[in-house]
Amino acid sequence: QVQLVESGGGLVQAGGSLRLSCAVSGRTFSRYGMGWFRQASGKERAFVAAINWSGGGTYYADSVKGRFTISRDNAKNTVYLQMNSLKPEDTAVYYCAARPREYGSNVAMLYDYWGQGTQVTVSS
Repeated sequence: QVQLVESGGGLVQAGGSLRLSCAVSGRTFSRYGMGWFRQASGKERAFVAAINWSGGGTYYADSVKGRFTISRDNAKNTVYLQMNSLKPEDTAVYYCAARPREYGSNVAMLYDYWGQGTQVTVSS
C-alpha cells in the first residue's frame, strides 16, 4: 500500500513563498509519476504541476508557470512544490498524487494514490 503525507502548508501574505512536501511510503517511489493538485473552496480539484519518475520532465498549469517549481528526491521518497510570488487566488487545499507510470499527468483520475491535503492560505 502506498501512502502519501503532505506538509508545509500555512498562512502567508501575498508575494510570499511556501514549500510543500509530500512523503511517500513504499520502496518503488522512483517508479511513480507524481503530481500536485489543488482545490479551492466551492471549486473542482485542479491540476497544478507534475513530474516524471526521474525528475527530468515537469509540467505546470498556466496559472502557476514561472512561480511554482515541482521537484523530487528519490532517495528521500519525497516530492516538493516550491511556491513563490503567491497570490490570494492560490488559496486552496493542496494534494499530492502518485501513479505507477513513468510520467505524471494533468488528469486527476489517472492517479492511483492521494494524500490527505494541506491547506495553503494567501492573504492580500
